[in-house]
This record gives sequence, C-alpha cells and structure tokens, in this order.
Amino acid sequence: MRLEASPPRVVLFIILLFPSLCLTQGLDCTHARADKQSWNFGDLDGPVSVMTSEDHAPSPKLTNTTFTVDVCKPLQKAKGIPKDEDCPNGTRVCAIKRTVNTLDNTTAFDYAIPIAGEYGHSTGERLNHKWQRLKTSSSSHDRSKEGVRLEMYGQKSDGAQQKAVIDFLCDARAEERRKRDLSSLVARDDDEEDHSATGEVADDGHGGKVKYISYEQVGDNHKVLTLEWTTRFACEDAGSKEKSSKPWGFFTWLIIIFFLAIAAYLIFGSWLNYNRYSARGWDLVPHSETIRDIPYIFKDWMRRVVNTIQGPGSRGGYSAV
Repeated sequence: MRLEASPPRVVLFIILLFPSLCLTQGLDCTHARADKQSWNFGDLDGPVSVMTSEDHAPSPKLTNTTFTVDVCKPLQKAKGIPKDEDCPNGTRVCAIKRTVNTLDNTTAFDYAIPIAGEYGHSTGERLNHKWQRLKTSSSSHDRSKEGVRLEMYGQKSDGAQQKAVIDFLCDARAEERRKRDLSSLVARDDDEEDHSATGEVADDGHGGKVKYISYEQVGDNHKVLTLEWTTRFACEDAGSKEKSSKPWGFFTWLIIIFFLAIAAYLIFGSWLNYNRYSARGWDLVPHSETIRDIPYIFKDWMRRVVNTIQGPGSRGGYSAV
C-alpha cells in the first residue's frame, strides 16, 4: 500500500532541508576565485589563533582576546569548555575574551563573539563571503599587493554587525622558511616594529604567518576584525608552481624504465645482428619474424575470444530420437 505524504509534512521537510542545502554551497577554500584568477587554500585547513593583550595598569588585571579562524570549515567545539564559553556551531572566526589577574594568577572568562560564520540553521545570519583580488582593488594601496581579500560576516553583538576581513598576501619565500624550520618571526622589509603596537603573529604551520591588524568599530553598526595572512598559496602563480613541482609517481617511473629497457634491447640487438650476421633492414631488429607475425597472431587471438564469448551455437543435423 502506498502512503501519501500530507502537504504540511512535505512543506516542513523542505523548510528543514533548505538551510542544509545552502550550507553545502558555502565557502570553498580550495576554489577561491576573483577577477578570473583562482587560488587554492586547501592546505591551510585547520584553526589558527592569534592573541592580543591589553594592560590595565595600574590595575593588576590583563585582558587577553584570542581570535581563532578556520577558512576551510567551521570551527570544532573545544573539549571540556562549557557551551556558553565558546562560539556557536557554524562559526568560522571566533573571538574569546578573558581577564587575567596577575596578582593571584587567575583567569576569568568574559565573553565569546562569533565574528563570522554560517548560522542559517539557528539565527538566520549568513556568511555572505566575498573574494576580492587585491591587484584590481579600487584602493591604490591594495593594488600594490599580490593576493586576495576574503570578507565574511557573522552575528550581531552589542548592536554591531560583526565582520572579518582577511588579506591573503603572496609570500613566495614561505615554503623555503618552512623547510628550514625557522623559529623566529618573519623578517620585515621595513624597520623592526613593536608587536604590542602592530598586533600578534601566529605561524600557520606551512611557513606562512597570520598577523592581527585591528578589531574596531567601523561606522555606526559594524565592528570589523582585520587580519593579514602571508602565505605562498596567495601567489597568483602558486597553482602552476604546484603542478610543475609535483614529483612523478611510482607508475610513471615504472613506465619510463620499461620503455627505456625495450629501447636498449632493440638498439643492442640491432647492433649485434649487424656486426655478427651482417643483417640489413628488418633483419636488424631482434625477433623480426615474430614482430611481423604480431598482426596475424592478434587477429587469431581476437577470433578465439569472439568464438568463446558467442559459444558453440546451435548444433545442426538431426535431433536425437
């Protein structure tokens, strides 16, 4: 017996399914595209955190704000942390503020702010991400850089719409530094600056650096977090370099060695037939008679395969009594 689904249930099912379909079409870090240029940040998968500190001297209290970002997938819930001390599911950029008392060495949780994420399943806020190529930016300052800008939105906090801006800047030397396993910070082209004024820097695990720039009110109803991420994956020729530098696999080498061995055998055999038997033409090639018979051997083999597949067929003559 076939059961008919009632219209209200079908509508409810579609309403519940629609946010999930929208989430699957969200930010894809492996295919960032802007102005006919593509970038692949798939290797940067995973959370990266930078922290800023604010001293409240002469008070013994110190405020630490940790900004955690994952450009490839929503942040995972940390184990052992209460639900109200972490950002909600779907968050891509989370800010957690804590107050440290330097006298008794205690830490107290203040609040968590979901700066960017996809919350269509709960509050309705969308990530609304956008990629922008820096070389074609309207700002002359940005046009001098090579890379791409990612803008993401989150929930409202204290009446301000949260927003994250990450500038992925090309750093072709990042892979070289990673291989050398440098433990020091990236050397700047300009004069050395104090990190307390310019923001903290974190290693992304691939030779690149994530630097905190600012987290400030912009206009009347927006609060924007700005980060700079220097990485080799932001270079516009990174994709072609990855393809050209990709080593050959085992089977590729196996095929090359196989053909080289055949070529060496034919050359050595031809030289031997020429010097020992004074052979000419086809007779120079080793096993030349067998090579000439290959088309006929293949034709007979194909006939046998066809006959085997078709079977013996119906038997003619009289039937048994």
